[in-house]
Amino acid sequence: MKKVLFLPLFQMQSGHHQVSETMMNLLKKRNPSAEYKKIEFFTYINESLGETVTKGYLTWINDFPKAYEWIYKKAGYSEEKKDKPKRTLEFFFLRKMEQLLEEEKPDLVVCTQAFSSYLVSRLKMYGRTQVAAINVYTDFFVNHFWGKEGIDLHFVPTADVKDYLVREHRLSPKQIQVTGIPIHSEFKRGQANVKNDQKQNQVLIAGGSSGLGDIVDLIPKEQIDQSISYLVLCGSNKKLYEELKAMELPHVKPLSYISSRKEMNDLYDKVDAIITKPGGVTISEVLYKEIPIFVYSSLPGQETINLDYLKKHGLVTELSKQSPIESQLKAVLENSEAIADYKESLQLYHDSKEQATHAEMYQSVIKMMDEVRNRSYRFAPEAKSTWYKVVGKYIKEKLLYN
Repeated sequence: MKKVLFLPLFQMQSGHHQVSETMMNLLKKRNPSAEYKKIEFFTYINESLGETVTKGYLTWINDFPKAYEWIYKKAGYSEEKKDKPKRTLEFFFLRKMEQLLEEEKPDLVVCTQAFSSYLVSRLKMYGRTQVAAINVYTDFFVNHFWGKEGIDLHFVPTADVKDYLVREHRLSPKQIQVTGIPIHSEFKRGQANVKNDQKQNQVLIAGGSSGLGDIVDLIPKEQIDQSISYLVLCGSNKKLYEELKAMELPHVKPLSYISSRKEMNDLYDKVDAIITKPGGVTISEVLYKEIPIFVYSSLPGQETINLDYLKKHGLVTELSKQSPIESQLKAVLENSEAIADYKESLQLYHDSKEQATHAEMYQSVIKMMDEVRNRSYRFAPEAKSTWYKVVGKYIKEKLLYN
């Protein structure tokens, strides 16, 4: 393992980037002599394209959420016509991915986003590259865009995802490890906060790097119930931070952007519960810290699908906008039976992991690197090829590679 290339997507500090950095930290600690490089694919093609795609994505998901969710589920999650969007992406971007791999010459590619994974997978199946490849999934499900064929190792979030990949895509169980969404080593397992008969519950409100929508509406303006106070992580949303600060609410303390994972770990240790969005990385951190999770809103697409999974397995409580927030929080936090049920669900989730530590994950990577030298991926020849399929394949390869 001389060079490792990480392929997240979009320029903002998304979960794809966070998991890339977690995996980089995991590998670098155990193999510091290798070269590690992270490249955002659209920015590699063109700096302006990277900025435009990122801004366009954020505008789309914020201003037209219903349209985004409909298209995301139709293209990435529905069984109907699931291959057509992928063929379009392949036509426009496959050669660029091959060019990137030719320039960087990595020994290992780590894909933390579906689009890059799909392109690497196709190149391997066309026999255009022999690079070892890993998928590290950042949500609690797998959409159609993730590459499956040609990927040597899959780090999956749940046993359900492993079963799906084996059943629907005929992948070998040996190529799939249930790791959960990888958590950075700065986060320590379990919740350090010990109540010691303190009467007040401290609740963290976290909305990701941009701040959760509707936070001002969410927080009670008067502290009717003295048993709950709030820490609000505003992320990079300076307007929200200043607005909350100006309100001068004694039970609310706004916090600006926190980039240090150690600081985030310490913050998690201070709180009794968290209100957040169902993003894969944040949820996984909080599950690792064993803190009760409440969800107030979710972004369309990935997060709504994550939320369905998390609710089904008793890992989060969805808050209703029709009832006072504090009464819903207390219904769980002051209910020993509800807390016991949550801990049982947590235990089942953690027990399902096959590789629970960074050391175990590293050993899986090393074993895969040894085996991949003797592994060859190519599309199997079709039993029957009509003349138009042969001609179509010839034209496609000429367009892609000439």
